[in-house]
Amino acid sequence: MPVVTMIGGGQLARMTHQSAIELGQCLRVLASNTDDPAATVSADVVIGSHDSLDDLRRAAAGANALTFDHEGVPLAHLQALEAEGVTVHPPSKALHFAQDKLAMRTRLSALGLPVPDFVDLSGDRVAARAALREFGARHDWQIVVKAVRGGYDGRGVWLLDDEAAALAVIDGADDATQLMAEAKVPMRRELSALIARSPFGQGAAWPVVETIQRHGQCAVVLAPAPGLSAEVAERAQQMALRLADELGVVGVMAMELFETSDGELVVNELAMRPHNSGHWSMDGAITSQFEQHLRAVLDYPLGATDAVAGPVVMANVLGAAQAPSMSMDERIHHLMGRIPEAKIHLYGKSERPDRKVGHVNIVGVPGASIDEVRERAERAATWLSTATWTDGWDEHGE
Repeated sequence: MPVVTMIGGGQLARMTHQSAIELGQCLRVLASNTDDPAATVSADVVIGSHDSLDDLRRAAAGANALTFDHEGVPLAHLQALEAEGVTVHPPSKALHFAQDKLAMRTRLSALGLPVPDFVDLSGDRVAARAALREFGARHDWQIVVKAVRGGYDGRGVWLLDDEAAALAVIDGADDATQLMAEAKVPMRRELSALIARSPFGQGAAWPVVETIQRHGQCAVVLAPAPGLSAEVAERAQQMALRLADELGVVGVMAMELFETSDGELVVNELAMRPHNSGHWSMDGAITSQFEQHLRAVLDYPLGATDAVAGPVVMANVLGAAQAPSMSMDERIHHLMGRIPEAKIHLYGKSERPDRKVGHVNIVGVPGASIDEVRERAERAATWLSTATWTDGWDEHGE
């Protein structure tokens, strides 16, 4: 059977490994520690750093394809591996646009895809301050400053509304941090169009979902996005499929979108790997994003992406401000007893405030209200996080 190496030992690699088992494979992972989520379940683990070319070579040796559970691998290392004959999916020429927000904005603009107005704040500080002043004044200081590389889950992003605060971000950045600014988008909600593409050029798209963000990170996913017209959903899917084809993406790609207050779509971010907005597919779609990613990087025919039943809601399990005294095992026991339809996915991670330690999926029956499914999913996830029922129920009946 073929060997796939995934760079990174986090929860995305762990869940990809689950799908690899079903396909008769064992996912090889490059993990930084033996207790990383994927390293604790895979029988084929290479301990090392994604920043080390030698470690990447060790992990890639003999593999049919090399892929990622994060976008942090230095591009020069990937180019070196490709020159040595390693099959890298997505290739470095595509992954570049998921690593570099400025390059992504520039390329998407050239392709005619809708993006927020933006400005490059690189170069010397005097020029950057001048460019920011002009840009901010043009947008009445309703702007967002972003680190061009490395930020995620709200890190490296500053939502601003006045000149002094914006200039303070530039003045406080170290010389190694390249910045850019974007105009805030008057939005109705955030959406995600998740697709997959194979080297053969086959594409597949899941239903477009709505993502609910809290404190800069995804908290809840509603699948499909409620109230989204078929025309807008298809437009989002076609935008993502077209971009993947233009960039040569292989594997799963998430195109995060803003739906504006007037019903238009604007591209926010790209991720070229399995994505939090696709976790619902593990229980709610014929083919999960993790199985599809493996199919794509191995150039297998892609699987059907239809939803299996009614609406699906995914709620992330985040570490509480104070970890409950009740063990996770006991919390699982009570959740299974009270909400037996909840599908629990835990990542084998210790609990820290706001850390993603798992997620819960609830698949509604056909015709179910997505609001009712969402309430149960969020109640279940909050219980696993805090050992507190949001409706005040006493698990011991006292």
